[in-house]
Amino acid sequence: MTGRLQGKSALITGSARGIGRAFAEAYVREGATVAIADINLQRAEETAHKIGPSAYAVHLDVTKQDSIDAAIRAVEDKTGGIDILVNNAALFDLAPIVAITRESYDRLFSINVAGSLFMLQAAAKAMIARGKGGKIINMASQAGRRGEALVAVYCATKAAIISLTQSAGLDLISQGINVNAIAPGVVDGEHWDGVDALFARYENRPLGEKKKLVGEAVPYGRMGKAQDLTGMAIFLASPEADYIVAQTYNVDGGNWMS
Repeated sequence: MTGRLQGKSALITGSARGIGRAFAEAYVREGATVAIADINLQRAEETAHKIGPSAYAVHLDVTKQDSIDAAIRAVEDKTGGIDILVNNAALFDLAPIVAITRESYDRLFSINVAGSLFMLQAAAKAMIARGKGGKIINMASQAGRRGEALVAVYCATKAAIISLTQSAGLDLISQGINVNAIAPGVVDGEHWDGVDALFARYENRPLGEKKKLVGEAVPYGRMGKAQDLTGMAIFLASPEADYIVAQTYNVDGGNWMS
């Protein structure tokens, strides 16, 4: 029995670790060849080596157009073309409104929004030139569904991703390119140590308390794991999702209903 992504070529940004790595492992299991695209090339190479011969490392800085273009060319050189893009690379920060800095704002929008837009654009151009369509999956967040007192900038970037997914989805479906998004809730992983530390600073909490409270508040009863998201990532990349256009799917244990 072949996998649902048999013979497909995928590029996943920020996939040397965390959610992106879990997606890469799942895609390979489903028969795809996957570019582990990450700003940390050494870590990307280590991840690709651990996943196996169907994964390979590509250096990618989504804030630089020449790096984006080079990553797409690397995929084309390796596999003949790109079938699937997952825009996973993102940065988190938080602060009260009166403490937000322009540096933090510029950095988050540069990576989370502009990085996703111009990565999507480059992949779409390559897919159109190839003439075989494709699947593009953006990573939104429950933070894009609502405001949060300390998370204004990050929430705004993820709301922008939901909007971008709608616009790009409507524009590109005529070329056979499906653009959709996944909105995770709170997902455990090494990044959450940093998130927890920021909340501890601004909410005057002991380390670990915010993470514990957030997990307990999820209707499912715990924080998510990267593996909880892989089913949706596979589905949206597969032919089963051909008639799905411009949608953002919540995978969050019941945190948000829309």
